[in-house]
Formats: sequence, C-alpha cells, structure tokens
Amino acid sequence: MQNLTFGSELLRQSTAGTDAMTSCLTHMSVIDSRTATFARWPEWVPPELVTAFIDSGIDEPWTHQVSAADLAYHGNHVALCTGTASGKSMAYQLPILTTLSKDPNSTALYLSPTKALGADQIRSVSSLLAGHREFTHLQPCAYDGDTDVEIRQWARAHSRWIFTNPDMLHIGILSGHARWRHFFRHLRYIVIDECHHYRGVFGSNTALVLRRLLRIARSAGGNPVVIGTSATMAEPAEALTRLIGEPATAVTEDGSPRGERTVALWEPDFLPAVTGENGAPVRRSAGSESARLLADFVVEGARTLCFQRSRRGVELTARQARHLLSQTAPELVDKVAAYRAGYLADDRRRLEQAISDGDLIGVATTNALELGVDISGLDAVIVGGYPGTVASFWQQAGRAGRQRTSGDSLVVLVARDDPLDTYLVHHPEALLGRPVEATVTDPTNPYIVTPHLLCAAAELPLQDSEIEAWGAADAVAGLAADGMLKRRKAGWYVAPGVEPHADIDIRGGIGGQVLIVDTTTSQLLGTVDSGRAMSTVHPGALHIHQGESYVVDELDLTDGLALAHPEEPDWTTSARETTDVTITDVVARRTCGPLTVALVTVDVTHQVVGYLRTLLSGEVLDAVELDMPPQTLSTRAVMYTLTPEALEEAGVAVGRFPGALHAAEHAAIGLLPLVASCDRWDIGGLSTNQHPDTGLPTVFVYDGYMGGAGFADRGFAAFETWIAATRDAVASCRCESGCPSCVQSPKCGNGNDPLDKDGAITVLTLLSRQYSSDD
Repeated sequence: MQNLTFGSELLRQSTAGTDAMTSCLTHMSVIDSRTATFARWPEWVPPELVTAFIDSGIDEPWTHQVSAADLAYHGNHVALCTGTASGKSMAYQLPILTTLSKDPNSTALYLSPTKALGADQIRSVSSLLAGHREFTHLQPCAYDGDTDVEIRQWARAHSRWIFTNPDMLHIGILSGHARWRHFFRHLRYIVIDECHHYRGVFGSNTALVLRRLLRIARSAGGNPVVIGTSATMAEPAEALTRLIGEPATAVTEDGSPRGERTVALWEPDFLPAVTGENGAPVRRSAGSESARLLADFVVEGARTLCFQRSRRGVELTARQARHLLSQTAPELVDKVAAYRAGYLADDRRRLEQAISDGDLIGVATTNALELGVDISGLDAVIVGGYPGTVASFWQQAGRAGRQRTSGDSLVVLVARDDPLDTYLVHHPEALLGRPVEATVTDPTNPYIVTPHLLCAAAELPLQDSEIEAWGAADAVAGLAADGMLKRRKAGWYVAPGVEPHADIDIRGGIGGQVLIVDTTTSQLLGTVDSGRAMSTVHPGALHIHQGESYVVDELDLTDGLALAHPEEPDWTTSARETTDVTITDVVARRTCGPLTVALVTVDVTHQVVGYLRTLLSGEVLDAVELDMPPQTLSTRAVMYTLTPEALEEAGVAVGRFPGALHAAEHAAIGLLPLVASCDRWDIGGLSTNQHPDTGLPTVFVYDGYMGGAGFADRGFAAFETWIAATRDAVASCRCESGCPSCVQSPKCGNGNDPLDKDGAITVLTLLSRQYSSDD
C-alpha cells in the first residue's frame, strides 16, 4: 500500500484485527489536494455587502464566484458547475443581494430539490446579513409545505427573497400567481440549485414548471436572470438551457481549494453456509457492511455520513450501527441516527440541527443529504451501493472534507449484491475515470407536457408560438378534441371547471398519496404514492420509520390508507410481480443478421402477486401470495430479438432459452445505469422465449414511468457499450451459477427462476458479436 493518507489510515484503524482490508478492499486511490485562486471583489458590489462577507470570514472571493456573479449581474443566464464546498452560494448571493439593496422593489426566487437544502440556504443568508441593519428589509423567507399558513401570507406580502422547491412553485405559487403579481413584476433572479438533480420525469416536469414561471414573470413585467448551480453536471450550459428553454453560459473553472480525498471500493464477502433464492450464495449486505463501517468510524471519532439507497435501508443501517455500538461503545449509541425524506417537519428540523451542531457523529441518510446542505467538518462518507449515476456518487462523496482544517477525507463505496456494483468495484476506471452523465430529460413527452399545457392555459392564455416552442401541437389538438382547451381570440383557455394543477405530481409519482398510519396510536408515519403502494405497503409488508418496525395489516387504495401495527420481526419483505408487455409502435430499429434491436412504445401490465420474507442474513424464510389489482403503464422500451437458430448455434439449447434470456435481462437492467442516468428501480424488464408480437425469443427493458423518461432511448443509443459491460459483469462474478451480484434481481416477479448464468454469458456474447460485426 502507498504511504498512508488520512483516509487509508482511518480505514486501517477501523478494521484493525480483521482481514476486511485484504478480503473486501478491491481498489484504493487518492485524489490530490488543490490550492485556491482568488479574485477581487467586483466593483458593482456595495461596500457594506463586502463588509458583511468579510465579517463572516470571507476576505476574498474565489475566481469562479466572481465570474458567475458578474455574468448574472449583467443579465446573462449562467450555469455554475464547480466542486462541492466551492462556495457556489456566494456566486448568486453577490448579484442578488446587490440588486435587492440598490432597487427597493426587486425580488428573487430560490429553488432547491429538497426542503432541507432550502432551509440551509436561508440560514446561510440570514447568518451573512446578521448584524447589518442595512439589509434587514430583504426578509428572506421559506415558502414550502412545512411553512405555516400565517407565514406564507406574510411572505407573499413582504418577503423579497422566497426560498421554495419546484413542487410548491407549481402547486402553491403558479396556480395562484395573481396574488404574486407584485413579486413577479419585480423578479430579477431565479436560482436553480443542484441542477443535476433535475433529470428523468422530475427533470422534465421541472423544465415545464420553469418555462411556465418565466412566461408568468414576463407577462407581469419582470425579466429574471436564471442562475443554475451544481457540483456534478455534464455540459452545464446545455443542461440549464434544456431546463429553461433559453441559452445559458457555463462557468466551470474551479478556484476553490480542496483537501486530499481517499476513495476506497469495497466488496463484502460471501456469507459462509448461507444460501438465498434457489440456493444462490449470499454476500454480506451493503447495509450490514455499511453499518459495521459506520460504527467503526464513529468509534474512531470520525464524523461520518452513510448514504443508503432506500428509506428502509437507512433505518436498518442506523439501527444496526447503534446495536453494534451498544456492544462495544455504549456511550456512543446516541451519537448515531437516521435521516431521510418522509419524516415529519419537526423531526427533520431536530435532526438537521443535531447534525449541524455536531451532536451526531454518524448519520445514515438517503440522498436527502446528498445535496449541498452545509454540514461542516465531515471526515468520511460511506456510499452503501452505487447511487445510480456518477454524478450522484461524486455529490455524495463531496459531503466529506467540508471545512476541515486540512480538508482530507475518506470515501468508501460499499458494493451491493448487484451487477452494476460488481462491475464498478472491479473496473474502477468506469467510475473514477468517467465524466459525469448528461442529464436525461424529455419535456416533450406527451404524458408530461399535456397536463402542463392545461396548467399554462389556466394561468395565462396559451399562444401558438408557445405551443410551437414546446413541441406540443399534437397534445393541444388532443386536449381541444376532448373539450379541455377552448380557442378564443386571445389564445387557448382551459374549459370551465378544469382545475389541472393538483393532477400533476412533478416527482413522477403515480396517482395520489397513500397515508401510512399506526393503528395503535393513529400516528401518521409517512406517505407513499399510490402507484408504488402495492409493492411497498401491501398487506404483510415491513415498514420502518425512525428505527421502529411496523407490519402493514391493510392497504385501502380507495381511501388512500395503509394501516400498520408496531412489530419487531427478524425478517424483511420484498414484493413479487408478474408482467406482460404489448408492443404498440416501433420508433427505431436496427437489424444485425439474426439480431434485431429496437426502440419501441409498449403497454406494460403488471400485478403484485405476493412477497418474500427474507431473514436479515439474506436467507429466504417463505413466500406469501397476494391478490392485488393489475396496473397498466404505457411507456418506452429497448427491445432485442434473436432467432432460435442463432441461439442454438451459439450453444444455448431450446430448453435453456428461458433461463438464459431471463438472466441476461436481469443483468442488463442492472447495468443500464452505466449508460443512462437512472436507477435500476426506474426501469423494468421482461424476457420470453417466444413473444406474441415478435414470434421470437425477446427481451424488453422499459422505463418505469408513463410515456417514458428517456432511459430506454439511451439504452438503444448506447446498446453496444451497455451489453459489453453487462457481459463483463456477469462473466467476472465469482459465483458458480448466479447470484444477486450478477443475474439475480431483487424485484423479480418469478422468484429468480429460471436463471442460467452460463447461458446469459453466451447470449450477451452473441449480442455483442452480432451488433459490432454490423458496424
């Protein structure tokens, strides 16, 4: 091993007395530190504002802060993309606070993907201005789902800088924009923080919300400048341009200092004498391994964030870390907690304060803390499973090292039992040497743009030029034919009685919200959208809330209620579904001999038919049947077919077709996030040895969102790269006949049966050979 860095020393001390460093560590590398480059304060910044920054400890700005601020102040939309903890907030605070102080009527709007980040930015601005009476009239204020009604009324009447999120902007501001006319008339700046977060369905919805915002502001007399920020965004100017529909200028040269960062890739060992589905070997779970590392780091005094993919994973990791500490360092048990979306407002605020104050040393979290919340002095980050994109990985990794004296830090990626995680920890260049992904959005998706057209027409008459710019002529024609839009001299209006805003969940949720309630206390535990309720809060499902376990007794989709009781079982649950796919249109096709690859539109009908109960060790306890209603999803898929003759010639006999194709489908779903900015839970798949629409052995991988989210399109465009990486991941897995690290899926409706690992390798090799030979 190289000379010990801060990170490698922390890892060595934490695992002392075990062989984990040699058996689990697959790669370690060090990212060197960087010195700062400074610039002069811009001449247009008033002296009293410079004094406020100096009083807060900032004597000089960094070069990128001045570059971005100067562009925005002089009327340019700007996309600032520099590293985490690079002071991007100052880049928009400078022009906003300068303009607000010079023009007593001007206003500004700040948007973030999460309430926590918005609250953090309000604290930052309030702290900056504290003690400077000349700025007290600016009145920055939150306006989100946690804001009391009285404060909302005050903010609408008096605040000149509103902090909110796209959800509240859509449902609570644009829907009643007439009450905000004064604010919009004088709106000078719009900040879109953490721009990389706006991708897929959420990004497409947000893009349309932003375009509606700009048209309303301009109709009121405002002409706002947009400032977008991100630490991890490919082609930032182009990404912001796609969001707002107008040209933007990028600032990417980072002038901030950075401490040394050690990055370790970690693959948990197989558990001895433990088998999972169909006798497959079982690794220590990423959650268990993360909990062990979290507890070890806390014992070493290292302030640590541990990211997990799911709310349940967060709760389990925190609970297991606390259990480990109770046996080795009981005085530290209360220094570890869970933090995730879905908590009630008071719980979130309490935890955020404890994290900020350093009362908590270890925190397990979802990506609710991935974004730019300023948590000072973190020593380490544990990423429990690849988060789906390179951008998210670096965003989470960047939480460590913030404002430490040296800035040195450790980042550990703990691989899940998943084909993509397996591939990345054994091919580190595919993670550490790859640029971040371009955000995938499609605001022209008819399922997304159509309800926004109704909202836009309800807000202001919709003009033909706007319809053309949004590429929405067909959608408008359909709405007019259905009687939802009416043409008048001033433009298109919504029909009387149509109130469209509440029908859009811009996060991509399906249907309304289901409330999860504890039947013993009537306490509201949280919510889940109804489209996912059948797979997450079905009868018998285990639901975890703030470390407490609940078992669901009843799911009532009509009333939107899931009723649960407290229980502490030693098992978890995972839903099992059946799926049928019908092809409705072929968008694009490529034929390479016996192989045809196509991008298609499909109707996917799936039904939850039961669930597995799995012990915490990974061993399957039993399977329970359910009778739930089917759901149909119209979406896009990448599809391939092979002739039976080609499969047999390659060495896959007819009797092996189902297992080979099924295993290849699972592995491909697991690897699609390598080429598309998605999560495997955003996509689904189906394989069959003879599909009725093709008459051939066929595999589908489809977007899990109505109308598609662009992921299948990326799979079609990058098919060769995607399939080659999938083949390598399956072939390099050390298991004999298939496991969750290669061809088993955690959401397989058939209980991962049949699966043929060797057959999958043959199929994937055949795909790669046929596709590349046609170039």
